Amino acid sequence: MMNKTLTGFENETCVKIEKSAISHILMSAYIFNFIFGLIFNVLTIFPILKQVKQQNVLGVFLLCLSISDLLFIATMPLWIHYYRNDHKWELNVMSCNVIGFFYYSNMYISIYLLCCISVDRCLVVCYPLRFKTHRTSLYAWLQCGIIYVGVAVLHIIVLDNDNLTDAHDEKKDTCYETYPMEAPVAKFNLVRVVLGFLLPLLVLAVSYWRVMATVGQSPGMSAQAQRKVRLLCYGVIIIFSICFAPYHILLLIRSVVFLNSNDHSSKGSYCQFEQGIHFYFSCTLALSGLNSVVDPVLYVLVTNGVKDKLKLCCGGCGWKPTEGSAVLSQIGEKHVRSSLI
Repeated sequence: MMNKTLTGFENETCVKIEKSAISHILMSAYIFNFIFGLIFNVLTIFPILKQVKQQNVLGVFLLCLSISDLLFIATMPLWIHYYRNDHKWELNVMSCNVIGFFYYSNMYISIYLLCCISVDRCLVVCYPLRFKTHRTSLYAWLQCGIIYVGVAVLHIIVLDNDNLTDAHDEKKDTCYETYPMEAPVAKFNLVRVVLGFLLPLLVLAVSYWRVMATVGQSPGMSAQAQRKVRLLCYGVIIIFSICFAPYHILLLIRSVVFLNSNDHSSKGSYCQFEQGIHFYFSCTLALSGLNSVVDPVLYVLVTNGVKDKLKLCCGGCGWKPTEGSAVLSQIGEKHVRSSLI
């Protein structure tokens, strides 16, 4: 491999990945994400399609998010098989590259789509009239298209500079677990943490802070409705942080350690560090997949416009709109049928 040749230790192993119960833990996590992520996304995609047909902007974002989650989920059976075989990739090199491409690309597509949804909700609540003409389904489709294409192109460029065959370690037969990393990849990881996590987290925090501030100043809302909105906003930030923060924090630490280490040999400080942190980093990667499970719960089941249709699809009878259904009409935008999410 290129990185091992550069260090002159192509015959040595930086990180030893051996058979252990750890693989079964990771496999169980991916099985959980696959089963519940698939159920929740399939269950909610049909009500979302109805919103899209009605030219609902939120529906467009939710549909693109569901598609991204389903593509993300589609890679999980192969990762389950990978961990079941104790980190052994039995398929060809190209399949490793393709599966990894969809896995990581859709992670960041989901992150940016969550940002689009949070900003859209902020505009609906805080500036219902000022941005009314700009909130069209065409504009939403355009944003989603830019995100999909932008993330995919950027990922292709990075993989190309990293030498595509590097994703599959032929010596150890692993996939996306090649050690040590290369300097260009380590530097790009720093950019990825800032643009792929910190900036989106800031956008989410500011957007929902504005939403909560506006809701708090709305005299027409009951204390119960305000509490519901606050809990929902806090929940979005907390779950976003739980799913993506651990992975990006360890990714940042790994990259900084690599860039500041002069000894990348199998017995060097860098490889010893990677050996000790490998299991935890693998766990954070599996944890990021939990996002595909909570997305439909947070952004669909709690959205009254979709939740109402979902209940009808499931055969619910005699249901009456909840108090949250009228929230937006109380603060100035009667044409939006969703609640504050």
